[in-house]
Amino acid sequence: MPKLSNYTGILLIILGIISYVATGGASATALIPSFFGIAFVGLGVLANKKESMRKHSMHAALLLAILGIGGSFGGLMNVFGILGGGELENPAASYGQAAMALICLFFVVAGIKSFIAARKEPAPDTTFEDGGTE
Repeated sequence: MPKLSNYTGILLIILGIISYVATGGASATALIPSFFGIAFVGLGVLANKKESMRKHSMHAALLLAILGIGGSFGGLMNVFGILGGGELENPAASYGQAAMALICLFFVVAGIKSFIAARKEPAPDTTFEDGGTE
């Protein structure tokens, strides 16, 4: 999961830069995916560096992805409107938001699958040879 967090972060950083360039650098808000991406990479690095923080970091990354979906969901709906024949003032911004929503949605689905798989794994045996526990 930490690797996926890093890859998701890199994708979002690239998306933010592309969105900023595609909108002509008119607004720094096009860089919002990059800020989210930096946070994803930071959480992935923390999870890799400290085993004790892995679970907390990945839960935080999942929460970040949910917030990313919430913040960019409007762009996804705008893209569906474009597909239905509507027009937008700034389609590049809507495409960027839609891409962020889909990237974050993918991360949430993968995270939920990972958490379910971790729950199904048997707990490590913590008994000693003499029958005592830790």
